[in-house]
Amino acid sequence: MDLKHVRAAVAVADHLHFGRAAAELGVAQPPLSQQVKALESELGVTLFERSTRAVRLTPAGEAFVADARTALSVVDSAVRKARAVGRGEAGDLAIGMVGSAVAQPLPTIIRAFRDRYPDVTMSFHVLPTVLQLERLRTAALDLGLVRPPLPGPDTDLELISVSREPLVAVLPNDHRLAGRRRIPAAALADEPFVLFPRALGPGLYDEIAAACGRAGFTPNVVQQAEQLQTIVGLVAAGCGVSLLPGSAAQPRPEVVFLPVSPVVRLVDLAIALPKQNRSAAAANFTALARDLTR
Repeated sequence: MDLKHVRAAVAVADHLHFGRAAAELGVAQPPLSQQVKALESELGVTLFERSTRAVRLTPAGEAFVADARTALSVVDSAVRKARAVGRGEAGDLAIGMVGSAVAQPLPTIIRAFRDRYPDVTMSFHVLPTVLQLERLRTAALDLGLVRPPLPGPDTDLELISVSREPLVAVLPNDHRLAGRRRIPAAALADEPFVLFPRALGPGLYDEIAAACGRAGFTPNVVQQAEQLQTIVGLVAAGCGVSLLPGSAAQPRPEVVFLPVSPVVRLVDLAIALPKQNRSAAAANFTALARDLTR
């Protein structure tokens, strides 16, 4: 059934006048009359009683138009939703993130995105960089917040940097160096380290190892944990020390976070998303993040 014919019938029912219905739809009256006649022929019933003085709905017309209004409302709603999703203004957005991204700047970006695109439903998945890359390539995630450089070739993904931050030393509050305002990286040479497995975040792990190498030592890793906040908790428990991105420095009484001298090379946090077949919502999120962190 042609929707144009259905709309024509509903417009005539609204006005009970072919001329005014045609004006509302922006068509000439003769084509409108032909559309209504075609619909009546398809249905096998008369929808309107026509005379030189008036137009009236028949009982069959009243029954048809009542349901036709509902049908057109559903179709119009479907059109609006499809266009909104196509523009990235509605739908779902699955976001992966490394644990440290939960701190700034992500909360600011998320709040701004929710304000601008309230009809997009976001879901968040805290995952190491490597697992995010796997899910991005299988479309299980729409975008990820990762720590570059990425392991292996990344020709199918685009990276957009959203923040840069220094590494900081993480020490128990009763550590012999805890009272200092800043420490040299070399001061950690003989300390046991708590770090994450390299396979979960090669880029960040290699930055930490390189910082230690420039200070003349290789970190003695005695304990591993997958999430940065778990590492901080293990440092608080006295299992060792660590070097982590500054965004991991969430206040807690058992731990101190100290700048390292000289300033250790900055660590990137970047959005990773597919170069091809990316969702419109992911593109909108990325553009907004770039604007807010530029």
